[in-house]
Amino acid sequence: MTKALQRGTPGDAGGLDDAELVARAQARDPDAFRAIMQSYNRRLYRIARSILRNDSEAEDAVQEGYLRAFTHLDGFRGESTLATWLSRIVINEALGRLRVRRPTADPASVEARGPEAEIIQFPHTARSDPEKTMAQRELLQLVEQATDNLPEAFRTVFITRVIEGMSVEETAEALGLHPKTVKTRLHRARRLVREQLEAQIGPVLMDAFPFAGKRCERVTENVMKRLHLAS
Repeated sequence: MTKALQRGTPGDAGGLDDAELVARAQARDPDAFRAIMQSYNRRLYRIARSILRNDSEAEDAVQEGYLRAFTHLDGFRGESTLATWLSRIVINEALGRLRVRRPTADPASVEARGPEAEIIQFPHTARSDPEKTMAQRELLQLVEQATDNLPEAFRTVFITRVIEGMSVEETAEALGLHPKTVKTRLHRARRLVREQLEAQIGPVLMDAFPFAGKRCERVTENVMKRLHLAS
């Protein structure tokens, strides 16, 4: 499975506004290209992944989207943010790939899809406590699976609004939707995700607040020592 793109820290061109970044990229400044990609990799990957539900295809769509954007930088007029402009390009690239894959499918379809797709690899921070790390990973997988199982039209809105934190206006502009449509789809997406999580969360919660491994061993040994029974 192709490793998901991650957001990095922009290089020397970081801190510039959109117009300055684009101008420097047009002048073939490598730092500007790196700053743009490192700033928007994760957002664009997640958006593409919400449409294609395949890690490798999503990464390819992001790469092709960047190439398309960087060869047509004169098309960026500053009427929208650079993030929104890039998002629209990647969305169009992902939808094009979806049409090739399913030529008879409607990309805006709200019919539920099956659970057979790979799950979104949301980043998480490693912990020193293996039991807690495992529980967190299981919770993340449940969220990823619930998101992946959303109908297509709801899934992209959910990713952009909830996972990426884009505003209603940004999401509407990027997806070519009316803001009211974004709000309606987000409400239904949240309800569907909540229903799926409520149905599956019980077994996971059984492992909440784990007290095993090193923590259990440490307490046991400390008590044994205080009882003067340590070996």
